[in-house]
Amino acid sequence: MSDIKKYTSIDLKDTIITSPFWEERIKLMAEKVIPYQWDALNDNIAGAEPSHAIENIRIAAGESKEPFHGMLFQDSDVAKWIEAASYSLVHYPNQELENKIDEVIRLIGRAQQEDGYLNTYYTVVCPEKRWTNFAFGHELYCAGHLIEAAVAHFNATGKKSLLDILCRYADHIDSVMGPEENKMKVYCGHEEIELALVRLYHTTKEARYLKLAEYFIDERGEQPCFLENEATYGSDLNKSRWSRLDYHQAHKPVREQTEAEGHAVRAMYLYTAMADISLETGDKTLKAALEKLYHNTRQKRMYITGGLGSQGHAERFTFDYDLPNDTAYTETCAGIGFVFWMQRMLLLDINSKYADDMERVLYNGILSGISLDGTRYFYVNPLEVLPEAVEKRFDFDHVKAQRVQWFGCACCPPNIARLISSIGQYIYTVGDDTIYTQLYIGGESQINLKDKKVSLIQTTNYPWEGHVKIQVNTEIKETLTLALRIPDWCGLYQVSINGNDSTDLLYRENGYVLIKKIWAEEEIIEIEFDMPVQLIQANPKVRENAGKIAITRGPLVYCIEETDNGSNLSALSIALDNKFNIEYDKNLLGGAVSIKLDGYRIDEKVLGDELYRSAVDSDAPAQIVAVPYSMWGNRDSGEMSVWIRKKQ
Repeated sequence: MSDIKKYTSIDLKDTIITSPFWEERIKLMAEKVIPYQWDALNDNIAGAEPSHAIENIRIAAGESKEPFHGMLFQDSDVAKWIEAASYSLVHYPNQELENKIDEVIRLIGRAQQEDGYLNTYYTVVCPEKRWTNFAFGHELYCAGHLIEAAVAHFNATGKKSLLDILCRYADHIDSVMGPEENKMKVYCGHEEIELALVRLYHTTKEARYLKLAEYFIDERGEQPCFLENEATYGSDLNKSRWSRLDYHQAHKPVREQTEAEGHAVRAMYLYTAMADISLETGDKTLKAALEKLYHNTRQKRMYITGGLGSQGHAERFTFDYDLPNDTAYTETCAGIGFVFWMQRMLLLDINSKYADDMERVLYNGILSGISLDGTRYFYVNPLEVLPEAVEKRFDFDHVKAQRVQWFGCACCPPNIARLISSIGQYIYTVGDDTIYTQLYIGGESQINLKDKKVSLIQTTNYPWEGHVKIQVNTEIKETLTLALRIPDWCGLYQVSINGNDSTDLLYRENGYVLIKKIWAEEEIIEIEFDMPVQLIQANPKVRENAGKIAITRGPLVYCIEETDNGSNLSALSIALDNKFNIEYDKNLLGGAVSIKLDGYRIDEKVLGDELYRSAVDSDAPAQIVAVPYSMWGNRDSGEMSVWIRKKQ
């Protein structure tokens, strides 16, 4: 058993979300996004890239004669949809949706092979190549997502139909791979199976699943690496420097890795699994490695939006401080993986910095991946967009100036649906006698502590406002500590208990204000976070942002769009000494706070049409309007930028 102090998150069923900001989005997932994505998986959306994912399962089940279509990991899209739909049932019971899930599960069962194997691509296209392409074949990756779907479905409905299917598959995998003499000494090039097996272990209590997950983590990066002997490494593409062992986080044993390398999504899923194993086994060497990896990621390789992965080619990290804005990759899935990792770090070690980053990427680098109406998506989340460059430059080929209906490689849309639908389980972290508030999201949560109930009713209009009220009801008649995260963007705050200013009576620890007392019924905590506009500069080693500043307010990063500010946004600048007009407009982007400020625009009439000329100060006053970055691209198509020139 682990000797690392373990914390727990709360079950999704134990929270009812009432926050206006999040309730609307969870409802959107249930009423529009999940049905829309079902249509996408069944190729029923005119003009969208075909998926064929459901049809592929029918083919594998012998119920369709059509050829397989799509990526070899197309099964994972269905798995994430099932997971998102299962979470949605917790919030909005829907018999029609539940029946649809059951129908897909029966179809998946019919596609499963006699030995438990379950993968439509290898079953249909090349059954003789099973378990031969671990670098890029995604077999274990797909298995992992199916396992996560099975666990979510079981937890939401109590039904074991999909769980039984995936236990058979996990048993098959365990019979083929592992440390034993007669088994393959392998692991998946794209991590996912590791964290999924830990979830399966939590649900079934079958120790073999945890042992197999631990093996995959321990084996990764051992040299010589078996991946280099695979036939898939014989092609010119896979022998390129972009797809070497560091691409798979397999260049060193995981405990020796200190820098975030390679494919960003793979890295996030790996680090999440490393934290899971550390929690379960007490392996402090994994925890120590994660702390080093976090420091490198957070201090040198993360965008201000929380986005990760700076290079489009190979979807990967590059080097420290290399954070270009217009060619940024910052895949939505990488941001989602970052949330998973930060949640696990909070279970390993309570420190508000992990929750700060979870909040940062959640409100910025992830929500930007889906349109406000739920039917358009970004795979890539750049911090600067010039539509003409996107259209005409090859190095911008991965960037989109507008969200699209669907992708041939559609990992991001169902991934964001499953995260938003399950957001309730990220709000609190629970220790032996302390409940930590990690996210300020209105709702009612029932928490079991010391075999007794604690009810927390949180009311807030966050992130638009900094006021939070928490009503405490508990059966516990002894000392209980409630910890309130003080966000890293907040310099001033005030806490009251039952209307009395209590700031001076509290103490701070690891970024939290701790209230330690015996609670009476219906006591009220109120906290007021000062939420001023802040102008942020980057480390000068981030070359693209030298001489530029970004606008933030609370957890939100802001951007400027052509819709509000005209074209040629690079001609705009702002001074550090500025006044800000903060306004909530219910008609703006479905209801949002905009920031208006005084700025300057280069007077192009003064400069004329000359390409180069003697330097002159031609700045003229201009009004600048900034909107939340996550909401950009929901109006007219045009330029966008997060970083703005600083007026000298």
